[in-house]
Formats: sequence, C-alpha cells, structure tokens
Amino acid sequence: MKTRYFSQMLSALLLFVTTAANAQQSVETEIAAIMARYQAIGAAVAVVKGQDLIYNHSFGLKNVETGEPLENGDVFRIASVSKSFVTTGIMQLVEAGKLSLDDDVSDLIGFRVRNPNFPDSVITLRLILSHRSSISDKNGYFTLDALNPDKDPNWTKAYNAYAPNGGYQYCNLNFNLAGAILEKYAGERFDRYIYRHVLKPLGVYGGYNVDDLDSNRFVTLYAYDGEAKRFFASPEAYRSRAEALKNYRQGYSTPVFSPTGGMKMSAEDLAKVMTMHMHYGKANGRRILSEASSRAMQTVLTPESGYGMSLRTIDDLIPGKAMTGHEGVAYGLYSAMYFQPREQFGIVVITNGCNTGFTHGDVINDFLMEMYDCLYRNFIQ
Repeated sequence: MKTRYFSQMLSALLLFVTTAANAQQSVETEIAAIMARYQAIGAAVAVVKGQDLIYNHSFGLKNVETGEPLENGDVFRIASVSKSFVTTGIMQLVEAGKLSLDDDVSDLIGFRVRNPNFPDSVITLRLILSHRSSISDKNGYFTLDALNPDKDPNWTKAYNAYAPNGGYQYCNLNFNLAGAILEKYAGERFDRYIYRHVLKPLGVYGGYNVDDLDSNRFVTLYAYDGEAKRFFASPEAYRSRAEALKNYRQGYSTPVFSPTGGMKMSAEDLAKVMTMHMHYGKANGRRILSEASSRAMQTVLTPESGYGMSLRTIDDLIPGKAMTGHEGVAYGLYSAMYFQPREQFGIVVITNGCNTGFTHGDVINDFLMEMYDCLYRNFIQ
C-alpha cells in the first residue's frame, strides 16, 4: 500500500516538474520572439509574488563585441529608477527629524532657490521630489551651478514660467539637488549613505560609485541610431568618478554620482528593492521605511502623470491594474520596476539596448509593454 502511495506521489511530482519546465520553455520562447521583433541586445527579467522571487532569467548578450551572454547577477546602470533610492534616503532623514518635506530648499542647500517669476513662492523639498518645483533641465543638470545665482549668470533659465506647485515637469535637476540635500543632512557622502542605509540592509549588490563595484559585472549599454540603423556602445555609462572626487565638496558636488540616474544594480536585486516598496517599507523582515513614509512616496500628487515622490502609478502597463513604480531611459538602456501593492506582485525588466517606439504614451515603450504583458500572463494571471 505504501509503495503504491509513494509511486503515485512520485508520478504527480514528475508531472508537476515537467509541466513547469514546459511552461517556462514556452515563456522563454515568447520572450525570444519579442526580443527579435525589437532587435533587443539583451534583457534581464524578474517576477515577484508576495515576498518571493518566482522567476529570474537573462536573455541575449551582455557585450556584442565579445559575444558574452547576459547572466543573472550582471549589473546595469538602471537610469531614472535611481530616483526612488534618493527619496527613500530623504524619507529616512524625515523620520529621524533631520528634515521636513515642507522645508525651504534655499535654507537646506545654502543658496537661493527661487523661481524669478515668483520670488515669494517657497520651493520645498516635497516639490522637488514630486517634480512640482517649477525647476527645469533647460540650464543642464550635471552641476548645481545650473540654478545657483552665485555661480551661473544664466540661472533664471533653470525655471519654468509657472509657479512652484502650479504645474508638473519631469526634471533631473530636482533629484541631483535632492541628493545633495540628503548628503548634507546625513553628514555622509551620498553614495555611502545609500549603501549603508538602503542597499546593505536589504542585502543587495549595487551602488552609485562605479569604482566601488566589480566592472566585470557591468552590462554594456547600446544606443540605437535610427539614421545609421545600428547600435553604438555607450561606455560613458560606467565612467569612473575618481578624478572628480579629488575636489569633491560634500553637499554640493553630489551630481558627480548622478543621484537622478546613476544607480548600478542587477534585475534580481532591483526586484528585492521593489519588494520593499510593495510591502510599504519592509522586506524579508527588515524595515527600511515606515509604512507612512512608503505610502507618502506612492501617493499621487499629479493625477495627469500619476507621479508621487519618485514613484508613479499608471494604469496602462497591464490593463485593469494600477501599477506603481518607475522607469528609466539612458545610454540606450530601458528599465522598468512596477508593482501592484494590493495584489502583491511586481515585475522588473531591463534591456541594454533595443529598437523601440512609444506608441502607448511617453512613459513605457513598446518593448517593455510586450515584456510586461508576457510575464504577467505567464506568471501572475
């Protein structure tokens, strides 16, 4: 009787394993077809359900010139998804009583930050984190000199015509400014703070300082040139900051690390960070943010864009689902980290280069849309 029972159990287990293997093969065949349609160089994906990473796989090439395949654990510069790390750090300082979201940025940074058209309107920390500050990137964003009246005679160009909190415009300078404020009030260099207070507690590998990371793990990024109809490598994505750090001024030189887009991380580790946001500040027993702080980041402040504070909520990525997260575009890379907190699932997709358009809006491109659809249907739905 026991022999018959164990035989039935073994048969059922083998059937389950075979079915799962066939399903995974079907998904990977579908993803390969999507990549072929968009000429994708490589892609790394991760799917989370609850607290568990239920799927993580890499496709295509890490480096075209060497033919090296992309593997799980390889590190990408994740572009604007990096903004969520800045706000996470800021909210930690708010919780510690070192900052307030309603603080005047002028007082925080040490020079006057005022829209010249509205000199009496205070620009607060909340406004720069939500892209409602009226600051723009028209004067550049690689240095805070761009809006410092003491450094740039053309500082007025760094502002839009509308009043602070009177409109929304996505702006990288907002987050390089926020990174400098974080650094100043943390009393610790920006890259080191994020490592010690966000990455290390979550047990993930990555960082803003390229020289602290293993360059052998870096995924080469490729920008597609529509006129030449070919891809070009973007080595500047991982350019060393060693020379710039020789004259580093803490609380001002912070854009050297590109808080707005310079985090380097694998898809698997980004999924772990996403899990923390999905569970309102906590993952694997470690609380990084209070639930109130995490919810504040996800609360939509500009309905037309879905933007909160470095996280946005959109309803057209997966039909019928309000997905929260962020996306990134830089050097040919496209990344997306989006999750559904109520249903407890999330998906990360990163490609190091593809030929795609934005026929569904200007947030998520066609390649990412198809990848999300495939992963959702096969692993969540």
